[in-house]
Amino acid sequence: MSTDRSRSKGVVALLADIPTTGHLGSAQAERFALKGDNIASRSSDFLDFTARRLSEGKKVVALYPKWHAEHAERAIAFARGALQTDHIAQVALDISPLALSLVADQLAYLSPYVPSGVTAALAEELPQHILAGAWLKRVNNLSTIPITFKQHLGSYLPKTTFLAFNAPVKRVGRVKKGNPRPNLPSRPIDPVQVLVTRPENYDVDEFNEQLTPALRAVSLSALPEQPLGPVYWGVRKYIEFVVFSAHPQALPSTTRTVRPNTCSWCRDLVSALYCPYCGTINQPAAGRPPTRSADVPPPPAKRTGEHIRPAWISQQGAQADRSAPSSATGHPSGPQPSAATSRAMEQAGGHPPTGTRPNAPPS
Repeated sequence: MSTDRSRSKGVVALLADIPTTGHLGSAQAERFALKGDNIASRSSDFLDFTARRLSEGKKVVALYPKWHAEHAERAIAFARGALQTDHIAQVALDISPLALSLVADQLAYLSPYVPSGVTAALAEELPQHILAGAWLKRVNNLSTIPITFKQHLGSYLPKTTFLAFNAPVKRVGRVKKGNPRPNLPSRPIDPVQVLVTRPENYDVDEFNEQLTPALRAVSLSALPEQPLGPVYWGVRKYIEFVVFSAHPQALPSTTRTVRPNTCSWCRDLVSALYCPYCGTINQPAAGRPPTRSADVPPPPAKRTGEHIRPAWISQQGAQADRSAPSSATGHPSGPQPSAATSRAMEQAGGHPPTGTRPNAPPS
């Protein structure tokens, strides 16, 4: 185990057939479609890429879609075993193809400026700063985002439109009265740009007339359809979009939202419970539990229902306990007769009234 904190840089690889958006120019994640008849042919390009980057002293952040993960997970395991290294971070993201393409390129843009562990942590953070979804006519075959039974039945009705979001939250809603504004869960910081992809020759007039004004975007860029788009959305006809902020500080400021700590084994900076490289579980050091300050009162006792006793009863009981004589003084320690019982005994000549029993005299 190394004792020095790692400051190695990371490079980003996207293990899926997801082309780049081109929005960030030359800052692009390395793409691997993983096509072939067997695991060796599918993983050969990724294996060569990883070997070169490791020889340069860098680590690899391997992204892949969580909903299309089989080939990617096998390729990562194959590379780790063949190269005998744990410098490959396995990061699965549950977002749509267009959103994953943009996030991968954003990570590639940030990776030269932050440690490799922070690059892996930012993969989970960046989807929280975009708005990604699709304009759909049917959601009955949508398996990547939860839907209700009512939404499933509504897919068979004519002239029905749905807005499905996968980032920053997973949500499906029906567009009512041609107004999609109530469906929007959030909106990035101004100025806003939009990337749109759709099947060829699919009509976008309704999308442009209703959703585009609601987003108040300064630009809208149309891109070719993503190859895995129909797999994610479950339909052939859809309009996928990603909304993100074009503010100059929007992307660099996301690095300040990550609070990393040092992995106890590989000494890299990580923010997750499991280190994405070596897989170590990072927990606070064992020791004595923190003590409570004397001026901080203890937490109140847990009380439920009618078992709660009024405060004045508790105070009277405490005062009675303090004023009661101790058995060490020779006085009886059992319950004493009340004032009404004593008067009745005096009137009866020292005998208790019917139904009462005086305390036995002390021996």
